[in-house]
Amino acid sequence: MINPPHQHHDDVAKRLKRAEGHIRSVIAMIEAGKPCLDIAQQLHAVEKAITQAKKILIQDHLDHCLEDVVGALPRDQRAPIDEFKAITKYL
Repeated sequence: MINPPHQHHDDVAKRLKRAEGHIRSVIAMIEAGKPCLDIAQQLHAVEKAITQAKKILIQDHLDHCLEDVVGALPRDQRAPIDEFKAITKYL
């Protein structure tokens, strides 16, 4: 089953393509014998890009899918859902 793209899938794909470019750069740096500090900085950029892509994907999924399942709830019953969505930002 193919799911339709969520609102931020394009942004996630852009971030992952950026990470892919960083990974290529890291490989080239290693093969060229560049300093470890420079390589570590690039690896850090890769990590950050992938982590941010993951966060956006998870938040978008929750906003899209969780809301579809839960539907409209009275404000007093939404608190656990809203709290769950908020806490996932710390993944």
